[in-house]
Amino acid sequence: MNNLTKEEEAGLAVLENLTSNVKQIQDEVLKEILTCDANTEYLRSFLHGSSDKDLFKKNVPIGTYEDFKPYIERVANGESSEIISGRPITGFALTSGTSGGKQKLIPLNNKYVENARFLSDIRYLVLSKHIEGHNKGKGLHLLFLKPASKTPSGLPASYATTHLMKSDYFVKNPPSYWDTSSTSPSEIKFCHDTKQSLYCHLLCGLVMRDEVTRVSSGFASVLVQGITFLEKFWKEMCSNIRSGQLSDWITNLSCRDSVSKVLGGPNPQLAVTIEDICNQKSWKCIIPQLWPRTKFIECIFTGQMAQHIPLLEFYGNDLPLVSRNYVSSEAFFGVNLNPLCKPQDVSYTFMPNMSYFEFIPVGEGDDTIVDLVNVKLGRYYELIVTNYAGLHRYRVGDILQVTGFYNSAPQFRFIRRQNVVLSVYLEATTEEDLLNAVTNATQLLKSSDIMLRDFTCYPHISTVPGHYVLYWELKGNKNDDIIELIETNVMVECCSVIEESLDALYRKFRSKDGSIGALEIRVVQRGTFDSLMEYFTAQGACLGQYKTPRCIKSSEALEVLENRVMACFFSDKLPHVDTTLC
Repeated sequence: MNNLTKEEEAGLAVLENLTSNVKQIQDEVLKEILTCDANTEYLRSFLHGSSDKDLFKKNVPIGTYEDFKPYIERVANGESSEIISGRPITGFALTSGTSGGKQKLIPLNNKYVENARFLSDIRYLVLSKHIEGHNKGKGLHLLFLKPASKTPSGLPASYATTHLMKSDYFVKNPPSYWDTSSTSPSEIKFCHDTKQSLYCHLLCGLVMRDEVTRVSSGFASVLVQGITFLEKFWKEMCSNIRSGQLSDWITNLSCRDSVSKVLGGPNPQLAVTIEDICNQKSWKCIIPQLWPRTKFIECIFTGQMAQHIPLLEFYGNDLPLVSRNYVSSEAFFGVNLNPLCKPQDVSYTFMPNMSYFEFIPVGEGDDTIVDLVNVKLGRYYELIVTNYAGLHRYRVGDILQVTGFYNSAPQFRFIRRQNVVLSVYLEATTEEDLLNAVTNATQLLKSSDIMLRDFTCYPHISTVPGHYVLYWELKGNKNDDIIELIETNVMVECCSVIEESLDALYRKFRSKDGSIGALEIRVVQRGTFDSLMEYFTAQGACLGQYKTPRCIKSSEALEVLENRVMACFFSDKLPHVDTTLC
């Protein structure tokens, strides 16, 4: 263990207490929520003013967003918060909408902000315990905060991170390490223009390259996007550093003023250093070369972000990939207490003071809902949350697996979102199935010195039989002229490996019934997924929360992909079939 301050040791003692008294704390959390909310319009018909736990479990139904949506919209339109929450609702979080296809409006209050601050402090303490000197420099953090809109009631509606950063609680109680820990001035984070913001983030990071000890973003996909952007603009950034003058197309005045101060005048020597690094044919190990004091890369790497791990390992070489806390717009859940573990081994220890948690067993033939302390090792569960802002027994939509315990606090591995599936007939392919299949197939690309940059898919059902179409953007390790690198037989084999990796029902309908056609991979031009991201951010998605949708549902987004297809490949053989299903 590193040398910790008394404050840090006290903070870790709080963590030990929380994880050692899970049942007691969870019962206290539920009691507090029900005492406050029992007389709301939503709960009154179920609890009749009671805050009894047994009555809550017996009478209050499990709900989805659609069940709460009418109440949320009434509050947004001006009715009292007490329709659903005994605490005043101070705003609404907008979900990204890129996973499930529709944005949701999630009620927030001051307790949400307090929980965010608490979890941030715990994360900081865990990093201090495991990574010596992580707080001795600055962080290059790609953070994008879109402006809030107003509901008819006058309450702000924004992405959760924007809500947190602008809340009175956070402004008055910022973490002690916050103001001095970033290479980017606040003005960059709040810039409305994503391209200008990203350019300024990276430029400031390059100017302060010798102070950077960590490189991070909310999601792994955003950091990959940042490195791709840097590949396009590093020459211009070096010109800015050489002259001490910011490019004319950065028109946001707040950005211009703040970045000009960071530039501080001409620095031709630094420009030459960065040019020498960036001018290499391969960008393998580019992150530690540009930022030599970097100790780790921090993003969310779990779930659908796992497919970006190989590319960030390529850019980061031996730098640890540290996965962030497990959070959502609805609630905060857990902390990765082993930040130096391999990305594929990440588990989150649930903090019992965040909300009240329940779990529905998945695939066990038993749908008995269990409390946090009663989950079983190795089992899979769907997550249910009762939070402090009016969501009671709410289905978050996440599937988790119990991987262990820290004291009495369960640890979970994120498996997948419940509602992300691909289907062209009667089969149902989950996001986890798809990610595993693509991962297996990309092993074949290594011999060709090619990596998968990003992918998505859609169910092609305009012809019979329908078939899966996957769009792949590829990146050469040393040469980005992908057409020259692509070997037809390798790509055809990738199609077959994906089919072989999908579940038994898919293989049955594909092989025996002929109800599913041959899987297809369409290779798209370099930069296609940047264009896809630009399409979604133009529709209102925030870059900081953007996740490439694994299944395309928008015809306009599909057109972005189709206009950039370079080559198509189909599986040329039928997958193995489990005879017990025949």
